[in-house]
Amino acid sequence: MMMTDNQHGAVLMMAAMAAFTVSDSFMKLLAPELPFFQTLLWRGIAVSLILFLLAHRAGAFKVPLARRDRLLVGLRSLADTVAAYFFLQALYNMPIANLAAIAQSLPLSVTLAAALVFREPVGWRRLLAIALGFIGVVLIVRPDAQGFDPYAGFALIAMGFVTVRELMTRLMAGGVPTLRVAFWNGIGVMLLGLIGASGQAFVMPAPAALFYLAGTSSVLVIALVLSVMAIRHGEMGFVSSFRYTAVVWALILGWVVFGEWPDVITVFGAALIVGTGLFTLNRERLSAARWRAPGRH
Repeated sequence: MMMTDNQHGAVLMMAAMAAFTVSDSFMKLLAPELPFFQTLLWRGIAVSLILFLLAHRAGAFKVPLARRDRLLVGLRSLADTVAAYFFLQALYNMPIANLAAIAQSLPLSVTLAAALVFREPVGWRRLLAIALGFIGVVLIVRPDAQGFDPYAGFALIAMGFVTVRELMTRLMAGGVPTLRVAFWNGIGVMLLGLIGASGQAFVMPAPAALFYLAGTSSVLVIALVLSVMAIRHGEMGFVSSFRYTAVVWALILGWVVFGEWPDVITVFGAALIVGTGLFTLNRERLSAARWRAPGRH
C-alpha cells in the first residue's frame, strides 16, 4: 500500500530524529576532547565537504533558484546556525534525555506557526494527541529535575530558531534541491565555528576526537537531508509531531553511552509520547483510507 505524503514525511522525520540523536551523542562525547568552537569548525568543514560532493554529484548547484528562494535558503541557514549554538551549549551542560524532552516543545510551536502562516488544518484529535505528547514531555522534565536549569533556557531559544528554520523550509519552492539547502546549513555552522575558534588556542584532535568527529559529521549529514525531506513532504504540523520520537532515542543512548538511567515516570512520559505519535499516524492512515473509498471524489 502506498503511503500518503504525511505518512512518508512522518517516516522520514522519525529516521532524522534517530540520526540527530546519534550525532548529538558523538558531540557530547567530544565535549572534554576539544574546545566548543573548534568542534563546530571541524564538524562544519567535514559536513560541508560531504554535502558539497553529494550536491555537486546530484547537480544541485546547477538548478536555477529564484531570488526569493535564495533569500529563504540564506535565512534558513542563519536560523539553523543560531539554533545549533544554543542547542549544543545546552547539550554540553545537561543530560541528553532532558534536552531531548525540552526540545519536544517544538511540534507545538511548529503546529501553531503552520496554522497561522499556512492555514494548515489542525483537527481537535490531532491537537489533543499533541497536547498529550506534551504532557509526556512535562513528565520527563519535572520541576525538580535537572532539566530546569539555566541551560534549559538555551534549549528553548534553540527551539524558537528551529521553528523559524522550519517555516523557511516550507516556504521554499518545491524545486529547490534538498542537498543544496543542507549544504548551506553546514556552511553556516562552519563559519560560526571559524569565528569563535579564532579566539581560542588551537588543540590538535586526538585519535578519539577524530573518531567522534567522523561519527557526528557523517550521521549529521544523513540527519540534515532526512529532516529537510520530511518537512517538504506532507503537512508541517503533522510531520513535526514525530520529533517526539527523539526522546526515546535520547533515553536509550543516555543510558547506554552516558549511564543516565531513567526513572519510572520518565519512561512513562516517553511511552506517552510514542503512543500519541502512533495514534496521530493511525488517524492519518484511516483518513486516507476513507478518502480512497468508493464514492469519494
